[in-house]
Amino acid sequence: MISYRKQNQISTTRSSGILLHITSLPSSYGIGDLGHFSRRFIDFLSEMNQKFWQILPTNDPENFNSPYDANSAFAQNPLLISLDLLLEENILSKREVGKIPNFSKKSVEFEKVKEWKYPILDKAASNFYYDKAESTKYKRFCIQNSFWLDDYAAFKIIKKLQGNSSWKDWKTNYRQHNKELVQSIIAEYELEVHKIKILQYFFYKQWQGIKVYAKKRNVEFIGDIPIYVSYNSADVWSNSKLFKLNQNGSMKFQSGCPPDHFSSRGQLWGHPIYDWELHLRSNFLWCESRLKYAMKFVDIVRIDHFNGFAKYWEVPIRNKTARKGKWVYSPGEQLLMQIMGTKKNSVKIIAEDLGAAAKDAEKIRKKFGIPGMTILQYEYFNNDRTFLEVEETVLYTGTHDNDTIVGWYLDLVKKSSKKDINLIPNFNDSLNKESNWFFMDVALKSRARTVIIPFQDLIGLGTEGRMNIPGTTDVKNWTWRASDRDLDRKFISRMNTLMKNSKRK
Repeated sequence: MISYRKQNQISTTRSSGILLHITSLPSSYGIGDLGHFSRRFIDFLSEMNQKFWQILPTNDPENFNSPYDANSAFAQNPLLISLDLLLEENILSKREVGKIPNFSKKSVEFEKVKEWKYPILDKAASNFYYDKAESTKYKRFCIQNSFWLDDYAAFKIIKKLQGNSSWKDWKTNYRQHNKELVQSIIAEYELEVHKIKILQYFFYKQWQGIKVYAKKRNVEFIGDIPIYVSYNSADVWSNSKLFKLNQNGSMKFQSGCPPDHFSSRGQLWGHPIYDWELHLRSNFLWCESRLKYAMKFVDIVRIDHFNGFAKYWEVPIRNKTARKGKWVYSPGEQLLMQIMGTKKNSVKIIAEDLGAAAKDAEKIRKKFGIPGMTILQYEYFNNDRTFLEVEETVLYTGTHDNDTIVGWYLDLVKKSSKKDINLIPNFNDSLNKESNWFFMDVALKSRARTVIIPFQDLIGLGTEGRMNIPGTTDVKNWTWRASDRDLDRKFISRMNTLMKNSKRK
């Protein structure tokens, strides 16, 4: 019998890690990438005795530059490809890169970066095609990933032909996915198809480089898989039967969550709903393939909205709010049995089990030895701090969806009544943003086996360092960037003191 708890053990020791998305790394090119600063950040983690580097999804974004709204559950974001590494391999020349625009050092100017970088990446892919496309490694990559790569390339080509419109608005002969259509696109647009595949190959090759580098320094990657996929994606277009769609391809239902104390209207997320019956009949082949592919990049996956494996809120597509949705139970237990039920699948999972349906998800989570998440900002003043005594959890000071710990604390002090103010830690130097070290110390000294700290909390940023405000399409979402100066040795020394005092390593 398989010991799920042992198989899914995130760490055998008290350990911790830092959350920082790839786009937030420093670089000369307007956006973080898989180049030299990735390695420098791994060195930074190693010197602080941090075991984990947690990132957000690295898939190719579809809307609002959100890593949680991608046009493929498999394809990676080409903007993260390092131009420096392409220069070192002589795939690009300095002349072809040209003059680097004056990019912001504090935030990613996504549209400006795209306008400048995509033509350079296109040139790099073209150079590779005419010079090295016959390479054994590239051919092997295409063959091994043909189960998603061909459909993705065809999807991207057709989308461009159709004016970048949603696939439901394409001409009928394009809208109906089939093998003959995909093969005809591949044959007719051979160069463009190869360039799309080559960029995915570049990403894969560069990622494997930093993964090997991290392993040598005892740093592991925690990746992130959203439970849902975007409607306007290669996945839904090429696997439409796996979703609850009408005959014309439009959605019958959409994802969301019911009304709560945050919103009386509930939340509409807008993803298509899985037809779990068909997934069940296929032995969850697509889901398993998705998770296996993710594990080629990371050591552990955090499943966003893990609660949906127990039950999910299904809202008719015509509804304008999420109030009149309904709970529908899903076969998450059978899915996890398929994924984790054999020794051949080496999968380690963290469950994002916050919000409604957490109690339902807890039963499944515990059966498979999957730790859930605890957010210090949510719990510190709520339950006599018993959360600090829970060992089988991953404790976060905050996530990409929260304010920074400093921003949260200062806002708390500002809004608190005289009655509550005595409950709040008093920092004489709070204006100097020292509160982050207090709360990091609290988290690290807890019994939680694993603690994750956003990089913005480590360096003591206020609300200006927030990564995302959920439920909004604010242009500042996902744009925050670290500077070269933030990788300061003073943080290494101070974090090592906290690690020693909390008996973590």
